[in-house]
Amino acid sequence: MCRFLAYRGEPIFLDELVCAPAHSLVHQSLHAVEAKTGTNGDGFGIGWYGERPEPGVYREVRPAWSDENLRSLCEQVRSKLFFAHVRASTGTSTTRANCHPFTHGRYLFMHNGQIGGYGRIKRRLEAMIPDELYDRRLGTTDSEAIFLMALANGLAEEPVTAMARTLKTVRGLMTDAGIQEPLRFTAAFTDGENLWAYRWACDAKPPTLYFREDNGNLLIVSEPIDDKTKGWREVPKGCSLVAKGGSIAVECLNEAMGRLAA
Repeated sequence: MCRFLAYRGEPIFLDELVCAPAHSLVHQSLHAVEAKTGTNGDGFGIGWYGERPEPGVYREVRPAWSDENLRSLCEQVRSKLFFAHVRASTGTSTTRANCHPFTHGRYLFMHNGQIGGYGRIKRRLEAMIPDELYDRRLGTTDSEAIFLMALANGLAEEPVTAMARTLKTVRGLMTDAGIQEPLRFTAAFTDGENLWAYRWACDAKPPTLYFREDNGNLLIVSEPIDDKTKGWREVPKGCSLVAKGGSIAVECLNEAMGRLAA
């Protein structure tokens, strides 16, 4: 399983969260404590918003702990909204195209989890991505496929409903294929202004996801980057965290799926 971090708030240098804390994301790339594997060394990526509507992205296949360019960039780049991700592959190759975050226009997306039995439904899943979005399919991961499917389902307009529809569709493909392995999913998505985070699994055992708000600054992480007593709250299972405008709310993904079934 991967580890990630998303920040929205007053502009800060990326290294303040990605590199500096005692249990920073760079530290988690080698010593994660709330993941299935302690090492997340199959590449990394950062995505940030600056003066333009489209985000800048830096992705690399080297482990985050061994790339001096990552630390240098984070010490120089200042942003009000950024994503950072360290990858532990669940079966697909270690290539730059498979590293997170993924982009489409002004949108950023990153994921932690896996589609059980992905190889058995990959072709059917990809067939649901329309041609104009499939042209953006640069890698081979289930994460990128989910992102493009969700965009096709209206992610830009209705981020919670579109993700619920996408997860429901993927789960249906798995059921039809007789796959017993679980679908486990945590992810973050942004349009450059607003931020959504998701935590869901078909077996009610989703990967961990936490958030902390301090004076309007929101931080979302796979696991806390410092002492867990310092204001961290868990995103509830089966829910989405929605940071839109100046408000932060929790919405139920399970309820959104239920409405789709009605």
